[in-house]
Amino acid sequence: MFEYFAHRRAVKAKRAERAQRLATLPPDFHSSLTQADYRILAQPVSYIVSQVQDGSIDPQDVLLAYGKQAIRAHRATNCLTEVMITDAIEWAGMCDKNGPLAGMPVSMKDTVGVAGYDSTMGYTPLVNRPFQRHAPLTQLLLDAGALPFVKTNIPITLLSFESTNPLFGRTSNPHNAAYSPGGSTGGESALLAYGGSRIGIGTDVAGSVRVPAHYSGVYSIKCSTGRFMKVGNATSIPGQEGVPAVYSPMARTLEDLETFWKGVMSMSPWKYDHTVHPIPWREVEFKNPGKPKWGVIRHDGFVTPSPACERALDTVIEALKAQGHEVIELTPPSIPNLIQIGAQLLLADGLRTCTDPISYFESNDPGVAQGLKMFQLPSILRKLYTWYIRYVKHDNIYASLLDGYSEKSVYEFWKLVALREGEKQKWKEYLDSTGVELTLTVPNALPAVPDGGMKYGWRACGYSFMFNILDYTAGVLPVTKVSSALDGLGKGFRSSNAVEGKVYEMYDAKGMHGLPVGVQVAGRRLEEELVLKGMWIVKGALEAKGKGYDLLI
Repeated sequence: MFEYFAHRRAVKAKRAERAQRLATLPPDFHSSLTQADYRILAQPVSYIVSQVQDGSIDPQDVLLAYGKQAIRAHRATNCLTEVMITDAIEWAGMCDKNGPLAGMPVSMKDTVGVAGYDSTMGYTPLVNRPFQRHAPLTQLLLDAGALPFVKTNIPITLLSFESTNPLFGRTSNPHNAAYSPGGSTGGESALLAYGGSRIGIGTDVAGSVRVPAHYSGVYSIKCSTGRFMKVGNATSIPGQEGVPAVYSPMARTLEDLETFWKGVMSMSPWKYDHTVHPIPWREVEFKNPGKPKWGVIRHDGFVTPSPACERALDTVIEALKAQGHEVIELTPPSIPNLIQIGAQLLLADGLRTCTDPISYFESNDPGVAQGLKMFQLPSILRKLYTWYIRYVKHDNIYASLLDGYSEKSVYEFWKLVALREGEKQKWKEYLDSTGVELTLTVPNALPAVPDGGMKYGWRACGYSFMFNILDYTAGVLPVTKVSSALDGLGKGFRSSNAVEGKVYEMYDAKGMHGLPVGVQVAGRRLEEELVLKGMWIVKGALEAKGKGYDLLI
């Protein structure tokens, strides 16, 4: 009973703290947007930075405009956790006006460490445990002249494509409140889509910056390990290195994403964070300048892309071919096998670490709760259930996932790491044999899932997760929006396995009408510059056909 009241007090106190931080801001932050604010919000990051650098714009005015819009975004979507605007006002008065991100507000996922602020990740037991010092990432941003001003919502455990937790509540998709903005960096994608920020920071271990970009209609590049700063922040699975999580930027536009990447890299992040490779931003080119050879992955072996997502992919392919690009279909090494290995590595502790902080009266993420039940089943019952799925239901795909639901010993873990490395080599040799420089696929089988969709949708992350396991750079850009007229599911569709069946229970082109749909562009390891270049090519090809993407706001 004591724990119950402690949980209730923590929720009440944390929400009250957020409300007070908003309420006690200077009155200008609660006034209507002015024409000057709109002009600032309409400009790309590069323009704002240049104007701050030459003294044409005051960083305080930039912060005011984005602070106002962030508050509006929060009222619409519940996207904010920590409101740091009061400190950001002080930072704006002393920021380096010659820095590569001079005067530019930056939003960040709740996990990022900022001195004096919690990083609860939605766990009530972590309330009132503020960071004592800035994470290296935060310090670099401040040194670059940037203004960290808000932190954004996440799902409890960080293992979900929704952003809901007992502490801060649910964040909704700004395009349609009945749907998710993505996860685990969903508060960030909602804020960016609403225009409350232009550049932000997220993390990705199975698609957590790419799927939110896809769901919400913004841009992101998941880097390879060692390219972007990581240490000194909070995480739900400390020590997890089977499929390492990475911090990566997100942005409202592709131009902003490029400016952000270059700005961070110009600060020599390896001087702040020992895990970052000393690789400055590079000028790169394809073998045939401006015309890379493209490969397409149509199916991850688990879930067929929905009509909306398949249409987005086909739209990109057609636009590239119209520009004279070579695009081939790929048949890579077994993706299901890769996913099975990766899932066992990521969940090798049986979900214990990410659920340990959850208090007794605290609700878990619905998908993680489902997985936890399977891990907690007695071994004999789990084996009998898997046998039933494989031999009675004849569903080898789902059974192959169930095979991995057991906590791993060190002996078993090392064997999985060896298998992972073997798969990486197979993919290298295969891609080398094709001559493909960039790969196209969907970011996820569905557009944004409805509220509560991760109860079963958590199993369907193959299209994004495979690039985490391979440690390949992968970006997402918006392409189109769901059309109730074009994207209906044919009457003859039948799911081929239980995972696909549960996912397609959520697909509703009519209800999803107007939701963003993106495409994923993947390179190989440490090819952030090449992927960005490929994303520009895709964007240009779409615009040449009159199919450019219009932002929500």
